[in-house]
Amino acid sequence: MGHHKLQRFAENMTFDNLFQVSFEMLQKEGFQLRGKWREHFGNDNPIVLELGCGKGDYTIALARIHPDRNYIGVDIKGARLWRGAKTAVEDKMGNVAFIRTRIELIEQFFAEGEVSEIWITFPDPQPKKPLKRLTSPRFLNHYRTFLKPGGIMHLKTDSQELYDYTLNEVLLPESLPVHYSTNDLYASDCDDEAKLTQTFYEKIWLAEGKTITYIRFSIN
Repeated sequence: MGHHKLQRFAENMTFDNLFQVSFEMLQKEGFQLRGKWREHFGNDNPIVLELGCGKGDYTIALARIHPDRNYIGVDIKGARLWRGAKTAVEDKMGNVAFIRTRIELIEQFFAEGEVSEIWITFPDPQPKKPLKRLTSPRFLNHYRTFLKPGGIMHLKTDSQELYDYTLNEVLLPESLPVHYSTNDLYASDCDDEAKLTQTFYEKIWLAEGKTITYIRFSIN
């Protein structure tokens, strides 16, 4: 393991906005802020998640745009989360937090109706393992345990395959509300936050001429 990565892991332990709980402790004691996130943030503002947040580009950007909302980025890679957590600490962003965990365990961190909105930004499209896609029915059932009724979900991806799968094999067959969809976001009339910020890799893909797709939908 590289020296810089070890340094980041050590610094992660000092951030009060980054939560890391072992699977064993999660099973034994649960997560202390489940149902009590307002105590951490000190307010009752809506909670928005970014799943598979990487370095937290989107989490940080949206939190800057909406200081009246609380943003939580979730990823399993501690070295990536370090960047977002450190930026939030340095910039004194009290409406930002991060969780290091597998998405399969996400429902153990939030109580029923505690989350208002979920962003899934450029996840692994899992071309050979559709059950592992973050928009598969398996994962949507995880999100239903804590997303408030009528809560909004966003999928932003450069994968046409994942876009088609989510829209045509999951959402439409289940008659789930699709509020907006486009297979070319930046050529569309979409006027919400999907266009307001771009991740590091999204900028690279756009420069390479790749098309970005987007779906806004509900699951309950």
